[in-house]
Amino acid sequence: MRRSASIASLALLVALAAFPVVAAARGAGGWTLLGERRVTDKLDHDTIAVTATRGDFHRIQLRVLERAVQFRKVVVHFGNGESQELELRDVIRAGGRSRAIDLAGGDRVIQSIDLWYDAQSIGGKSALVRVFGQR
Repeated sequence: MRRSASIASLALLVALAAFPVVAAARGAGGWTLLGERRVTDKLDHDTIAVTATRGDFHRIQLRVLERAVQFRKVVVHFGNGESQELELRDVIRAGGRSRAIDLAGGDRVIQSIDLWYDAQSIGGKSALVRVFGQR
């Protein structure tokens, strides 16, 4: 009896420990982390690969941590071979985010996302760019 109670307690503890990870991957408002990339002023272009198993999304949002990043252009590549170019021309400060950006069309399984930017990194310190999707 004691052993089964210990096993049940351990299972509950493991489930509760995993909850923040699941909640972080699928955040408030139904946003799902699609990928992230560290960016510096040494490069001006990066690609974030997104697996098709994540499904289709109708909106994306960029979030920036640690250093500001000025985005010039974002291109979303879909699994059906189509692409959508998004002109941002925004500086997103550290801790900030872009507006929710609607994706055109119906079949929106995202394959990859190209980012063109000017990282506001001084002394080689990088910014962390995260892209989230919403169904």
